[in-house]
Amino acid sequence: MRITIAAVGKIKERYVREAIDDYASRVRRYATFEERELDDLADASLADAITKAAKQATVVPLDSRGEELDSRGFASLIEKLSRTGKGDVTFAIGGKDGLGPKSLALGPRVLSLSKMTWPHRLARLMLVEQIYRAFTILNNEPYAGL
Repeated sequence: MRITIAAVGKIKERYVREAIDDYASRVRRYATFEERELDDLADASLADAITKAAKQATVVPLDSRGEELDSRGFASLIEKLSRTGKGDVTFAIGGKDGLGPKSLALGPRVLSLSKMTWPHRLARLMLVEQIYRAFTILNNEPYAGL
């Protein structure tokens, strides 16, 4: 399984980058993982950039108005996506204005990390942590907080 996070913007804060890298290395024990940093483009161009980054993967856009899942529900989604098509998934995170309608329409469902709005860098960190948590759940491995 290949998991990609396609996110608008670059991570400038070293402490955030280090935390993302830590969780990314943990995720790589279970799946191929990569990040794609995208420019903040108009919706149609951003949708094209996300599609290009996704290749043949299922796209799952993130938006505060999307469906909220608990950690076990998210783990079930990861498992289901691993059996769909090529088994690859690309999570898309927008910039300061979020994702536009064309970008949100790229996937079969839109997810929300929270009804609150988060800076893209923190959303990316929370997402990669939840991806790691999902794999520990799927592999019946202990992880704090469950």
